[in-house]
Amino acid sequence: MLRITLAALTALGVAPLGSARPQAGAPSPAPPPAALFDAADPLAITLTADFNAIAKERGEQKHPHPGVLSYVTPRGDSVSLKVNLHTRGHYRLRICSFPPLKVEFDKNESAHTLFAHQGNLKLVVQCRDNRAFSNYLLEEYLIYRVYNLVTPMSFRARLARVTYVDATGRRGPETRYGFFLENDDRMARRNHTHVLDTKGVIQSQTDPSQMGRVAVFEYLIGNTDWSVAGLHNIVLIEDSTGVLFPVPYDYDWSGVIYPPYAVPDSRLGIRTVRERLYRGYCRTAAELAPHFAVFNAVKDSIYALYRGEEGIERGRVEDALGYYDEFYRTINDPRRVKRAFIDSCLPG
Repeated sequence: MLRITLAALTALGVAPLGSARPQAGAPSPAPPPAALFDAADPLAITLTADFNAIAKERGEQKHPHPGVLSYVTPRGDSVSLKVNLHTRGHYRLRICSFPPLKVEFDKNESAHTLFAHQGNLKLVVQCRDNRAFSNYLLEEYLIYRVYNLVTPMSFRARLARVTYVDATGRRGPETRYGFFLENDDRMARRNHTHVLDTKGVIQSQTDPSQMGRVAVFEYLIGNTDWSVAGLHNIVLIEDSTGVLFPVPYDYDWSGVIYPPYAVPDSRLGIRTVRERLYRGYCRTAAELAPHFAVFNAVKDSIYALYRGEEGIERGRVEDALGYYDEFYRTINDPRRVKRAFIDSCLPG
């Protein structure tokens, strides 16, 4: 097991890496495919840092902490990269025993490695050290994979088994699931767009087809914790003609996962996040039909993703698929469609 002392990390002299976003303008050419997200097999990585110091940073001030990310290539070569680690997030930052992380790479050092061209990445971590929270993390990872089946305008994710080594030696190594999430700007460039950080855009001002996908997808997973106008768990991307596309993320409050800390907004009129509520703007049955067709077409692939994920307890898999069964019964029954999507829709 790799062990690096705190003094050794300090000697690395890792300076805070810049994370400023380029000015919005004409979209950059799409980058070459990132190898990190081109495979689905779980990575095995080791992160070494002063995790006691990192875990204390729960406020708005988020300082960089030097660390080392290491892994072994399929050819058996050992790779070690200097990184900066930041805490991130809001709600999970407050409640989780291990905080969500952002991992920043030195682009020159990481060139020609698995993390080439990445710059910085969110690392979604297992919130607490028990089997239930391992299930929740894997299920959220699968939700990203589900939406990848629906549209390329989605964030890609890569599952990992992460071994955390405390550089101070005050605690032993711990290995948990986590997953890396594609950077906002790289997702945008992959789709020949750029990120638009503008609040106040309403659903009807976005691309109708993509907005429909998002709204039906959020209904599928039972997620009401999102807002286009507030840029809450939504990234807006804009193409060269000015068309806006919403891209969702952050699914841990979804009804299909149903973690104990997730509660719906009291203004929505639902008692638990397990209750579905369509939060898209109003559409006719004819306008909804093409979106339902997309989800019907990927149903078998969605179910195969869940059945193929060995890390999740089988009872949780069957619960999730039963929850999805109810969605499919709804979208294929005109009377249920009227009740769920038309009678309860939002004005444009």
